Amino acid sequence: QVQLVETGGGLVQAGGSLRLSCAASGSIFSINVMGWYHQTPGKQRELVARITSGGTTMYADSVKGRFTISRDNAKNTVYLKMNSLKPEDTAVYYCNAILRTHEWGYDGNYWGQGTQVTVSS
Repeated sequence: QVQLVETGGGLVQAGGSLRLSCAASGSIFSINVMGWYHQTPGKQRELVARITSGGTTMYADSVKGRFTISRDNAKNTVYLKMNSLKPEDTAVYYCNAILRTHEWGYDGNYWGQGTQVTVSS
């Protein structure tokens, strides 16, 4: 069984910063990609940023230059540093991991429970 646990959400004023963390635990053989998505009521979940095991990153256009994703492979943990936050960044942020639970298995898609980020104007 695999768990993804997010921490670090909360309320912040516009222009402020937050750092999200997500730790993966359980029966994990390898993690390919880790990432962050966000979702607001009535909208689909959208990619914010993702990072491969080799460190290649991808960002949504709306967060480029403001958010930084990083990863500690030894700890199976991914981070999202969010700077210059805007009210439109308000959403539930979900951690995602594409991983294998054993050497001969297939990649599975796993999600955390989500953490609320609220940016006040």
